[in-house]
Amino acid sequence: MSDSTSGQVSRVGATAVRAGEMGQRHLAAGSRVAMRLWAAEEPGEGKPEATRDYETVGYVITGRARLRAGDRTLELGPGDSWVVPAGVGHTYEIVETFTAVEATSPPAQEGGRDAPPS
Repeated sequence: MSDSTSGQVSRVGATAVRAGEMGQRHLAAGSRVAMRLWAAEEPGEGKPEATRDYETVGYVITGRARLRAGDRTLELGPGDSWVVPAGVGHTYEIVETFTAVEATSPPAQEGGRDAPPS
């Protein structure tokens, strides 16, 4: 993980990317935003609903998923992007092997914010 608070540009090499508890790969992170990769997530039942204190925006690279929040269901496929505001309960169901990049603000991996839902 990188930290841009020092005022320096930085790079996170592929070998330095670490995995999170839910299968995500933490990419570059600054003091206000972070990126993570969900690579080749396999189809299956919906993930447990989560409500996070960070905003998430994402972009689908390959595959398909359903994003459910309240009474809304969004069908996501290659080239689609989405937003989940902070504080909104939501869940994902992977329909077809899925790869996506997400950005979170503030960074999801700080202070235990990115732990699996209990």
